[in-house]
Amino acid sequence: MTIRLVLVRHGLSSFNAEGMIQGRTDDSLLTDTGYEQATKAGKAVSKINFDSIYSSPLVRAAETAKTIRKSLKKDTDIIFDKNLLEVDLSEWSGLKNDEIKNKFPENYPIWKNDPENLILKRSGNKSYKPIQELFDQANNFIEEILKIFLKKEEEVNILLVGHNAILRCLILLLLERPKQGFRKIRLENASISILNISRHNNSFKTQIECLNQTSHLNKNIPNKIGDSRIFLIRHGETNWNKEGRFQGQIDIPLNDNGKDQAKKTFEYLKNISFNKAFSSSMQRPYETAQIILQNNKKLMIKKLDSLIEISHGLWEGKLETEIKEKWPSLLKNWHEKPQEVIMPEGESIKDVSERSIEAFNKICLSQKDNDLTLLVAHDAVNKTLICEILGISCSNIWMIKQGNGGITVIDIFNDSSKAPVISALNITTHLGGIIDSTASGAL
Repeated sequence: MTIRLVLVRHGLSSFNAEGMIQGRTDDSLLTDTGYEQATKAGKAVSKINFDSIYSSPLVRAAETAKTIRKSLKKDTDIIFDKNLLEVDLSEWSGLKNDEIKNKFPENYPIWKNDPENLILKRSGNKSYKPIQELFDQANNFIEEILKIFLKKEEEVNILLVGHNAILRCLILLLLERPKQGFRKIRLENASISILNISRHNNSFKTQIECLNQTSHLNKNIPNKIGDSRIFLIRHGETNWNKEGRFQGQIDIPLNDNGKDQAKKTFEYLKNISFNKAFSSSMQRPYETAQIILQNNKKLMIKKLDSLIEISHGLWEGKLETEIKEKWPSLLKNWHEKPQEVIMPEGESIKDVSERSIEAFNKICLSQKDNDLTLLVAHDAVNKTLICEILGISCSNIWMIKQGNGGITVIDIFNDSSKAPVISALNITTHLGGIIDSTASGAL
């Protein structure tokens, strides 16, 4: 049983347009552009049969939810839940960033760099941590959703319409709240993010299917916020992906669909002027990179052995059913505790994580201002890198989805004290609809 959560941030508001902090004020209204964005978001999710719709009661979110509902298959009632209210920033609401920076010089750097430890004061001079309160609020909402829906046997689709900060807190909580994770992800106005929650014994598991998709807004890639960018892409489909065989380090080439996925990725990114390119030294990612760079053949693709796929050892070439017959306990652990598994004559996920992170860090250190870097690798490699950026253990690779040809956008900063930011994760709309329908492979 799976709960699919489709998260949509409200459309552009009047305060967004003016560059003003909103917080919990209800003076910020949806603009004409915001209504247009909400309509486009509605069309993008219109094929999903939603069982429930939840929205923040604040006007900018409520109007976004009502506008989206017009495009949906059924006229589902909207539940306005106070647990989806935006962060309470007290007297900061209505101010611009520069005003906050000047009026609150001690608090502003904390808000920008470590918001989870920001302390503000309400009327009556009572101190509080706004982001901590928001995490508590998000936790209440998640508990409510799980109590209602996780006991159902069939798949459930839920639409959540909210705000930047509360939706980030919801996502981070479902990822077991990585340390200082708040500034490591982004959600733009009317962006779409999808999380899947599945029942597992007496608890649940979470998977991020995509994050901050904006292609429905005629905006393939979110605006750059860093000094440079890395486009992390999983190779196109192979026959073994399609069949569900464990590939690992057997050098299986792209199939026709995989080549087509790479071509569609090229079309989607054709306006990106890549000036650096890296690939795993294996055939399937290198061929994917070549197709993506077909209009820039002078750009050398540097092959890195440290980015090759995890070695599945004796499992390579086998279907999961075949592995289950010979190594049932090990396969079960691989699905439940991957960090504890060393595949027969193969690698552990920790081995892959260490070599992949080392390679990625070297690439980051080589980044110059405005570099646009293409990096094509594999499912396990990409997942361990994303775990590292988010600040979660590589034992949580199953929390991350990487579709064949999926695009993840990472913003890098020259200031080493600023962590990389995942500006979008697993964009696959160029390969189908809003839901990732690419072959999952056997990993």
